[in-house]
Formats: sequence, structure tokens, C-alpha cells
Amino acid sequence: MTAPGTRVGASAGDTDDDLDVEEALALVREPREPREFGEGVGGGQTSPPNAPGEHAHGGRSAHQHRATPWPQAREIAARAARSGARRAPVSVPLADALGLALASPLDALTDLPSFDTSAMDGWAVAGPGPWDVREEGVLAGHAQPEPLTDGEAVRIATGARIPADTTAVLRSEHGRIDGQGRLHPTREVVHGQDIRPRGQECRSGDQLLSVGTLVTPAVLGLAAAAGYDTVTIVPRPRAEVLILGDELLTEGLPSEGRIRDALGPMLPPWLRALGAEVTAVRRLGDDAKALYKAIASSGADLVITTGGTASGPVDHVHSTLERIGADLLVDGVKVRPGHPMLLARTQQNQHVVGLPGNPLAAVSGLLTLAEPLLRTLAARPAPEPYAVPLAEAAQGHPYDTRLIPVVLRGDAAVPLHYNGPAMLRGIAAADALAVVPPGGAQRGEETELLDLPWAAAGIEVCFT
Repeated sequence: MTAPGTRVGASAGDTDDDLDVEEALALVREPREPREFGEGVGGGQTSPPNAPGEHAHGGRSAHQHRATPWPQAREIAARAARSGARRAPVSVPLADALGLALASPLDALTDLPSFDTSAMDGWAVAGPGPWDVREEGVLAGHAQPEPLTDGEAVRIATGARIPADTTAVLRSEHGRIDGQGRLHPTREVVHGQDIRPRGQECRSGDQLLSVGTLVTPAVLGLAAAAGYDTVTIVPRPRAEVLILGDELLTEGLPSEGRIRDALGPMLPPWLRALGAEVTAVRRLGDDAKALYKAIASSGADLVITTGGTASGPVDHVHSTLERIGADLLVDGVKVRPGHPMLLARTQQNQHVVGLPGNPLAAVSGLLTLAEPLLRTLAARPAPEPYAVPLAEAAQGHPYDTRLIPVVLRGDAAVPLHYNGPAMLRGIAAADALAVVPPGGAQRGEETELLDLPWAAAGIEVCFT
């Protein structure tokens, strides 16, 4: 357990007014305001009675709205991960490193290329032409060939070792053989042309990539070329998902007041796309004892709960965290949908993110709190923020940020309908989420976007 006042580690882009843990805790020690219907009241995945995604404050002023501002909540989540104990770096085969971050620099183990090689199929030539051509050619993968003498040429394949005293490589299409078997150039020959000299790309010991570089397919290729069989990486943070709510069905049609669980199928692959290793998905219903036991016994770096973060009769997340003695770092965020999300530290190396029960509200909580925390734990670089003009006006909340699904059409973002807290129809068709500031955004106004993982990369790569 982190003692009050322990500083949460800074992350890239932090400012001088960074919060420490005591300041973060002070933000959430104010009395919690009542939650609004449609923002996750109850243990499971509920639906709003009013207009999708819009909820009145009932006359409360912005000063009375005690939740953490949305940008600040994301910063707290990233810093909280930095203050916890990290899993030790591990060495893995190249095939297992895709999508992970380098825990040590990738230094060249050899010169690249490690010997002078031909960049083209053609002839290695020495001196000015025409040249007498040797009978045997030089192929890639063979030992060092015999040196050339002036006026001599030899057939050579791309990637083959260059014979000593070679002047240049003459491409196949730039030479002709006369009736006496002599080679003539059909254009000027420049000294050193089409020869890749040893060490052209790097010298042994050069740093190729720094710590924190995300391992992509290209990085795997570079590592192999540089002589690596394994690389040292930051292990994936382990995440466990606890699905709450007695009303949830795992199959069939909704009936008799019960609804299908949308978060159980959705959250694990989404968490994997964010870099986590999902160790378990457990369905607990609205059982306070089971919730306590599941969190207290979990060995995961991040425990995700769904629903139960409000103040209803079966909302047990707050009381469970209090019983465990957790530090509540974020208790409600000024964002719609997803207002009653929370972030708590249960151990020095473990956090809980409580997501609202409504599906789109849960997505909001995932991207607000879980994404920056997992990104920091996995040592992944923060995405560069960017903004795109809106193709049409987006209605805002009086005090809170709104996250609205959008599709990208040309140079503009088109807001999608069906963006209420309980709706997934919009996000299922979306390329990104637009970050709409309090008060809304006008047509043509540039608005920050949060990319969805599968919109930025192929699903097969993204979800490894």
C-alpha cells in the first residue's frame, strides 16, 4: 500500500503542476455526489431513460461537480502506474516479442552488411572495360571469391560477396557480351556503383533502437539482421476482468428482465489490443463477498470491474475497496458517458479500474483510465495527440468532456448517432472517439481524437 504523500512518478509530457498521491487522494475525499441514472447505476449493464448520452445536473454548479477533470484523470492513471513496482524484463525469442516494448537498447552485434556485397545481379568488374569474363560466377552465401585483376569481370548475384579489387558492379541490363565473349558497358560505369560496402547501415556496437521502442514486424526484421535470436522486453501487464451484475446472460436472447453481457466478450480483446495479458475473466454477479475475495486474491497488475461503481443497493465496488484499504486515486471523472468510473491502488504493484456498467460508458472508462495505466506499465510510447475538424456540430455537456464515436471521411470527423451510454452501435462502426469539450464543438472546429486500436493497425497484429 502506498503511504499518503508518496509521489506518483512523472510521465512524458508532465507539467510542473503534477499531482502527487496526497493531492489525488484529496480530490476524491470530498463527499461523493449521487450518480445519475443511465451512467452505470446498479451492478450491471443498464439503459438510460432519457436522451442518449445527455444527463441534466439538476442545477448543480461546476464548482459543486467534484469529479476529476478528464485530462487530469488520464494523467493520474499514467503516473500511478509509474509509481508501482514493475515486472522484471525478460528475454524472449523474436517470434514472441511482437507488440512489446524493448527493455534494453538494440545494439548491432555485427557490421551491416558484414562484408562488401553486390546490390544487383550483373558483373563485378575491375578497371575500365571491356572485360574478360570468368567462367564461374559468384553466388550469395558462398565463401570469399578470388580477387579480380584489371580487365577482368565475373558474373555476380545480388547479396554475393564482392571479390577483392572490384571497381564496380555492372547491372545485367547495362552490359553486353560480344562475339569474342568480352563484356562491354552500355552506359558509363561509376567507381563503386551498386556495391554495398561493409558497415554501410551500421557498425558493430551502434545503437539501432532505444529502450521503449515498440517491437513491430520491421523491428523483428532489423533485430534478426543485426544478429539477434532473442530480445529483452517489458512483459505485458497482467489484467483480470470481473464481470458484475445478476441480470447478465451469457447466451440467448434477453428475457424476463435479464440482458446479454456485452462487456465480457468485448473487454478481453480490447485489453489485449492495449498491450495487456488477460489472465482471467470471472463472472461474480452482485456478490460483495465474492468481489472482495476476487480482488484481494488477484495477482494481476490491473483488475477491471464492470458496474457497481455508483451508490445503488448492489453497488459493492466502493465498499470493497474501502474494506481492502485501497487508495482511491480517481472517484468519478468529468466525462460523458462514463462519469462514475474510478481508479484505486490496492497494492504497490496493483490497481483497480472500476468501469461503469453501461457498455459505451465502460469503453469511456477503459480509454480514460485503463489505457494510460496499461501503456505506462508496458513502457509503450504515448500516442501523439492530433485534432481533426468536425464535419458537423457536436452537442456538448455543460460541465463535462464528451467522448463521441466518429468516422473519418477525408479530412473531417463525422459524429455518429447511437452514442448513448448503453449503446454500442456507434462505437462498433467508429474509427475514433472525438473529445468534445464542455459546451460542445461547432462544425469545422478541430477536435482531439482518440484512435481505436484496430483503426491504426491490422487486427491480427493489434490483438497479438
